Amino acid sequence: MTDTRTLQQILEFYRTRGYAARLGPGARCALLVIDFSCAFTRGAAGFPGGDFAGALAATRRLLDRARGRVPVIFTTIAYAPDMHDAGLWAVKVPWLRTCQLGDGAVEIDPVLARQPNEPMIVKKFPSAFFATGLHAALQQACVDTLLIAGCTTSVCVRATALDAMQHGYRPLVVREAVGDFDAAIHELHLADLDARYADVVGLDQAMDCIGTIAGH
Repeated sequence: MTDTRTLQQILEFYRTRGYAARLGPGARCALLVIDFSCAFTRGAAGFPGGDFAGALAATRRLLDRARGRVPVIFTTIAYAPDMHDAGLWAVKVPWLRTCQLGDGAVEIDPVLARQPNEPMIVKKFPSAFFATGLHAALQQACVDTLLIAGCTTSVCVRATALDAMQHGYRPLVVREAVGDFDAAIHELHLADLDARYADVVGLDQAMDCIGTIAGH
């Protein structure tokens, strides 16, 4: 049987089930910017990318607030030319072949003006925690709260937020600073994240969180 419910009816499910618990921020946060590479924001060969202008602008505001106050970490998806390090994800998502190590498509969008001292984690799969040094870096910095920006909401943002919670971090997904290729998918996954795995917070709240935790 085909399910013909509207997006609003699906979102109402979360409201009627009473999902309302909040994690809140902890004592020390980091800003994690997920996969805002040129492949996603400007497109690459055979892949049109998406419209992330609003999310990029919000992320830049977060970065301007965070720099010099809390750790800032970027991620990008990039593979060897023969794709030996891509696993089965590249079988399911063939356009990932456009994300090649050393190619300009995997560089962070210049709108965000990534600084030389801001590490970039090269990841192979959706979660920024999977087979990377992210967990160790956050532990070394005594981080307990992760402000999450980037794309896409339904894939890498979602996977990273879930893994953050499972690793004991408080994931705060910044609504205005994340995006997806489809608005309905974006809203649905934000609702599910907020219900089960993370706090979805507004940009102003995230900015306040950086200032409060950093002591500025």
